[in-house]
Amino acid sequence: MKRSASAALFERAKKVIPGGVNSPVRAFKAVGGEPVFLAKGSGARIWDVDGNEYLDYCASWGPLILGHAHPGVVEAAIAAARDGSTFGAPTEREVRLAETLRAAIPSVEKVRLNSSGTEAVMSALRVARAATGREAILKFEGCFHGHADALLVKAGSGVATLGLPDSPGVPSGVAKLTLTARYNDLADVDRCFTEAKTAGTPIAAVILEPVVGNMGVVVPKPGFLAGLRKACDANGSLLIFDEVITGFRLTYGGYQDIAGVKADLTTLGKILGGGMPIGAYGGRADLMNLVAPEGSVYQAGTLSGNPVAVAAGLATLAELAKPGVYEGLEKMTARLAKGLEDGAKKAGVTVRVQRLGSMLTVFFASEEIVDWPGAATADRGAFGKWHRALLDRGVYWPPAQFEAAFVSTAHTEADIDRTVAAAAEAFPAVL
Repeated sequence: MKRSASAALFERAKKVIPGGVNSPVRAFKAVGGEPVFLAKGSGARIWDVDGNEYLDYCASWGPLILGHAHPGVVEAAIAAARDGSTFGAPTEREVRLAETLRAAIPSVEKVRLNSSGTEAVMSALRVARAATGREAILKFEGCFHGHADALLVKAGSGVATLGLPDSPGVPSGVAKLTLTARYNDLADVDRCFTEAKTAGTPIAAVILEPVVGNMGVVVPKPGFLAGLRKACDANGSLLIFDEVITGFRLTYGGYQDIAGVKADLTTLGKILGGGMPIGAYGGRADLMNLVAPEGSVYQAGTLSGNPVAVAAGLATLAELAKPGVYEGLEKMTARLAKGLEDGAKKAGVTVRVQRLGSMLTVFFASEEIVDWPGAATADRGAFGKWHRALLDRGVYWPPAQFEAAFVSTAHTEADIDRTVAAAAEAFPAVL
């Protein structure tokens, strides 16, 4: 494939944008080569500025569960934009979306909309600290919760991809209030609670991705989430589920409904906006009543509850509520995972394909990945070679070993089979 137009745009971009991109992982540093500049998308396909066509499994890092430019979503967004792109005032659609979320996720009794997952997490932590009168939080190695200062400690996603365990510019005092434990390790969680209590800084909240997507797909062990609920209750701490990725991805609602574990607070984003910028946090009414103007915990945003984003979200959720949607996604993604495993085995390449529902990761590793130390053993160089070979065969996979790939309702069996064939051809590039 020729990508001269992408190369020229990248050179222009580097002169005016840090690293030439507006989010680090887009720079392709983790996989080598240069980024592809995209021009349009439709269904499961995207086209770059050179006219090359790709089957897309990045899906804008998860939001596009219905594929690109879904007609119902596009029409809803256009209709909303015609009425006015933003008001900075309440609208009827905001109420409808909040009611939809409350009906879909039983632990969310009240919800506040904002503009990104990072905003949602930052705000949920503020509520947790206000409610408990405590300052320390506990997160897990390899879990990424946005780029707020307190959360750039042993974070996954692009931070791990670029080999940056922390970020310059984060005050040491803020970092000291963030404790980290090993995912899937309740004994390590107990250690953190004990150390925090001994130090006189008891934990306000435990936050995690209930199914990790930001160090690659890592599934909670049986009893892990229930154990966290029990530990939080025993220590007077709140449990926050970051469902920015998993919300409406694995079921209609949150993963906590599948797990049978209720979070005190939940953060959402991505799918919630149907491809438009959005975030939300919600939970128990007594906690959400602390938020201004009802309470004194301040949070605001000019574009919070943006009518175009809300309209796109409502249209997306309406599609996802139809019978058979998640069964179809499960079937299609299982077909992809099996094909990838078979292709790697035939090529003599060792991989672990880890999947839950329509999210999956191909780890270039020999053992099951259950935590960040395990994920860190994956061969990033091998992944980069495979990614470049796959891209040249018309398949756009997320350009980072520590990210999830996503299947949409727009992917067909023919698309999956074409992807499997391309991957089988690409695996020998690793050797």
